[in-house]
Order: sequence, then C-alpha cells, then structure tokens
Amino acid sequence: MKPNSRRFQPLQAATLGGLVITTSTLALLAPGLSRSVRAALQDSPKAVVDEAWQLVNRYYVDGTFNKVDWQATRQSLLNKNYTSTKQAYDAVRVALKQLNDPYTRFMDPNEFATLTTQTSGELSGVGIRLGQNEKTKVMTVAEPIEGSPAIKAGIKSGDQLLAIDGKPTSKMTIEQASSLIRGKAGTQISLLLSRPERGQFTLQITRAVIELPTVSFGVREEAGNRIGYVRLSEFNAHAPEQTQAALNKLQAENVQGLVLDLRGNPGGLLESGVEITRMLLDSGLIVRTVDRGGKNDRIAADSSSITKLPLAVLVDNNSASCSEILTGALQDNRRAVVVGTQTYGKAMVQAVHKLSDGSGMAVTIAHYYTPNGTDINHKGIAPDVQIELTEAQRKKLIDSPNLIGTDADPQYAKAVASLKSQIVASKPAASSVTTKEAAAPVK
Repeated sequence: MKPNSRRFQPLQAATLGGLVITTSTLALLAPGLSRSVRAALQDSPKAVVDEAWQLVNRYYVDGTFNKVDWQATRQSLLNKNYTSTKQAYDAVRVALKQLNDPYTRFMDPNEFATLTTQTSGELSGVGIRLGQNEKTKVMTVAEPIEGSPAIKAGIKSGDQLLAIDGKPTSKMTIEQASSLIRGKAGTQISLLLSRPERGQFTLQITRAVIELPTVSFGVREEAGNRIGYVRLSEFNAHAPEQTQAALNKLQAENVQGLVLDLRGNPGGLLESGVEITRMLLDSGLIVRTVDRGGKNDRIAADSSSITKLPLAVLVDNNSASCSEILTGALQDNRRAVVVGTQTYGKAMVQAVHKLSDGSGMAVTIAHYYTPNGTDINHKGIAPDVQIELTEAQRKKLIDSPNLIGTDADPQYAKAVASLKSQIVASKPAASSVTTKEAAAPVK
C-alpha cells in the first residue's frame, strides 16, 4: 500500500502505506544491558520505544539510516522521561521522521488493530458499510455485506443509522460509529434504524466474524465478445481465494477475454500479490527484491496459472505497491496489455511487527524491481495504452459507481477495445476444406 496523499480516496487515506510482509512479534531489549536497566525499561514506556528502535536498527533497508546517527538516536530516546505512552509514541514518530521514509511508520494499538483487520480481510461486527451526508451528518447504510448478520437481519442500503446501543450517531464520524459496531463475535448490539416505508425500528444483532469482499466480477457482452470483468480493491489475505473463485466462475461462463481492474488499489500483502500473479502468469519472473545487505530474492511463476485468456489490466495513479508488482510482471512478460494512466510508483517492501503493548511498526526492509529490472520507485509503470479521464468523466463515475466497468467508463471501454485483436488471435482457425465433395463447385 501507499502512504497518505492528496490523490487518495477517503477510505484508503486511513490505511497504512507499504507493501506488507507480516512477521512475528519482536519484543526484545537490546543485548548488553544490565538486569536493572532491563527491568527499568520493561516497567516504563521506554520498553516500546526501544523495541521500535531495534526493529529499524536490525532491518531497515538503508544501512546508513539516511545518514542519521541511529545509535545516538537511541541514546536520546532512552534519556527522556516519559510520563505516558502517548509521549513515548510521539517520540518514536519524531525519531522515524529522520529516515525521510513515509513507509516506515509507528502505529498505536488502535491503528495496528485497524491494519490487522485490513490485511486479514476479516472483521468482527455486523457487516455494514457506512456513509454520511456531509451537510446533514446523517449516518446511512451504504451497503450490507453479503452473508453478514446485517443481511440476515434485513438491513438494506439506504437505511439511516440513528443510534448504536442507545448512543445517537448524529455527532459521530464514520470511524467512531464503525468502532462501536465492531466487537467480539457472539456478542449482541442494538441498532436504531429508519426507513421511509417503515419508520424507525430497532434490531438486536449478534456480531460475527465477517470475510470482507475485495473482489467483484461479472460478464459483459461487448460487440459480440464475452468479456470477464474482475475488480480487485486490495491484496488482503482473502484476495487470492476470492480472485480464484471469480476467474473460475467467469471461465465457466465461457468468457473470451478478461479485464482486471486495479484502479485505486493501494496494495497489501506481498504473498497475496504473488499468488494472484501466478494465477495469471504461467512462467517467468514476477519480482526481484533486494535488502540492505544486497541479498537478491527472485520470485517467479510456477506453472500454476488457471487461465490463459487474453488479458487487459486497468491502472491509474492510485494503483500502488502489489498492484504494480502484478502489473509489472504481466507487462514485462507480455502476458497482458496495460491500459490507463501512470501508476503510483511504490517499489519498497515493509515488514510489519507487533510490539509488546499491542502497538506496531512497519519497517521498510527491501527495494523491488520488475522482471525487466526496472526501478519504478517515484516513477510508476507507464501503461501500454494511455487514456486519462476528464474531470467530468471522473465525477460521473464517482457519483455513479455502478457505471465503473461498463461502456460508460472510457478506460474500461479502451481496455475492451485493446482485447479485440488478442481474442481474434486466440480463436482456433477455421478448419480447411479437404474433401473432394466439399471442394466441388455448386452446380
């Protein structure tokens, strides 16, 4: 994923930037300290401060730490007296700014829990996406998630959410309301809702673990061709299985080509990105990573692709990280035509660590390169077919998201057009006439 930017969509802006590799917890104090010093650290906010420092010291991709004396930074951090965990957290964030790396970040326990939910692709709640009118601040159900307790309870898109467990939502943000709705699976929550034809009504709903949908798909009839459209919003832990299910269903519907839409996809788990790439690419290099010691790790396709259908990939300047690994692999191996605008340009890999108090760290540990050896950092990937949306077209798609991936979406239409020659080339040639009877002229 990428860090916050002015180009971000609101939901994405709240997430962590970086291509993520999950790791186990590191909660060790630096070696060589006396037992009394260790005990003092463990009983103060300095413990987490030192854990965060150690992670950077041990794994950060730049061994010069942006020419910062990282040992002196540690001494400065531990010489301070912290009267609260907030002070300690703020000190860590200030220290990390010296690295000039927006992807190496400290997260408090709430932020780390949000990231964990995002990358796991699961949450415990009732399964509703919320919206809010900017002027009236009325909280509305944008969409109940398929198969969720909300669907089973009869909640519909457009229902107004007036209160959560008796607390009015009129002065809440979406984040505050979502935090109240989430909770331990098996526990109950009371929602006061309103619907024009029903008026106000209260529902008692039992929370459950919900798998968040990250893939949407469908079949499009385009000028005599059946096109499978797959939109992938992020690379969480469930993205591979959802993508595989979509591809299998589309092939069962006898589609002749595929459009993979990665516009606005900020990235996610490296493992998920590699797994999805292997579904589409049968052979060839996927990506090469290099750590601070110069160690190269080459990740390749493994002959496990599940489709060889003609493929177009849609990207924009919000397609980042894992989206760029997938796009770069398909483009460099000539597996797909890339359509849209220049991608974001995020070629760094982060490892995520949980700290001893529930906070967390994302540390940049490697740089990655496309199969052809291209460094896309701060540059992005140039599409094979460049097409920009006008402001009017962009606004139309934002206001009517149901038009995305249809003929009313100019970038999608261009992707379909780019597939035509591939589809024609992939069709089996008509059998030649060989028998004398068939070759004889009509009398």
